[in-house]
Amino acid sequence: MARSGTLPSDGVPPETPGVPVPRVPGRTVDVRLDVASARRVIVLALVLVSAWLLGLWLFSTVGHFLFLLLLSWLLAVAMEPSIRWLMRHGRGRGVSTAITGVSGIVAVLVLIGLFGNAFVQQVIQFVELAPSLVTDIVSWINSTFHTSLDATKITDQLKLDPSNIANVAESLAGGVVGFLGSALAVLFDLFTVVVFAFYFAASGPKLFAALAVWLPPRQQRIAARIWDVTATKTGGYVVSKVELAALSALFHGLFFWVIGLPSWLPMALLVGITAQFIPMVGTYIGVAVPVIIALFEDPLDAVWIVLFSSVYQQIETYVFTPRVSRRTMDVNPVIALSSVFVGAAIWGPLGAIIGIPIAAAAVALAETYGRRYELDADAVVEPATPVPATPAEPPPAPS
Repeated sequence: MARSGTLPSDGVPPETPGVPVPRVPGRTVDVRLDVASARRVIVLALVLVSAWLLGLWLFSTVGHFLFLLLLSWLLAVAMEPSIRWLMRHGRGRGVSTAITGVSGIVAVLVLIGLFGNAFVQQVIQFVELAPSLVTDIVSWINSTFHTSLDATKITDQLKLDPSNIANVAESLAGGVVGFLGSALAVLFDLFTVVVFAFYFAASGPKLFAALAVWLPPRQQRIAARIWDVTATKTGGYVVSKVELAALSALFHGLFFWVIGLPSWLPMALLVGITAQFIPMVGTYIGVAVPVIIALFEDPLDAVWIVLFSSVYQQIETYVFTPRVSRRTMDVNPVIALSSVFVGAAIWGPLGAIIGIPIAAAAVALAETYGRRYELDADAVVEPATPVPATPAEPPPAPS
């Protein structure tokens, strides 16, 4: 038994009835739950897990519809600059939306009528050309680098065997009208996007008012500013990218047609879309495919394609882009490229295209409400100035 005034060997004072034991660092504290508390914890955990699983199920069920709503919003945002221009010239919002939307639909139908069947036929031609193109590339690699690659195995791994090619060509051979007529799901999705885009564009202010009444007055003003900035800047950005992509596809398509490049129309669309919606590397990806095709048709055409694309890139950078994008915003290339990969990972190829407009909306909000500071001169990171090497002293002359 410990003597008075001393502590036991473990350093913990003995417990005395009615006297609280002082807390000692490192001492274990026992926590006891009664049966009712344990039941409440278990029930709460089960409710949270059930709610999480229900949310996942609902998202998987309506996820496709939410994606269509996102496409509709982007289309409505792209229509916004034209709608506001018409409203400034005395048209009502509903009439301006109808004029913009109907004009866009008519333009798309005219393009499909003029080039739709040619596009499908050239896609079929390119699909049928793919196995021989792969064989030519493999033969060139084997002869140049003295390798022993098997073209047959590569075409099988790429699923470019004649049976698969025939199935793809047969599914496309019906033409644009036949292909779209058999794809009822695509038509329904397209109808959904167009209807909701018209609604978002025509009833945008009313929709915002219906949602804003649930916010306090100060937050209503902030939400109105966010709505306006997002629609104006993001819409202008989307329109500028579409215009630049159309110009690029037009000029490259004319050049490909002049030199007689096979599948010139799909190749022109590939160049236009990738150059504008895949930053930094999109131009090279878009041009690489027609260059590879031309190399095995006529190598001189490949040289002409590279020269034309290089010249057009300079014209686009210094002539077209400043005029088309002078009223829009700019997105950092790293943010734009990241949004492409994230969009592709979530929604596939279409997500790669719409990833940049979504990032543009986020950047527009950040530029409007974000706070920036002047860069401190000491924070500028510059490459160190190389110190010139001191020439070595000559050895002393022997005495």
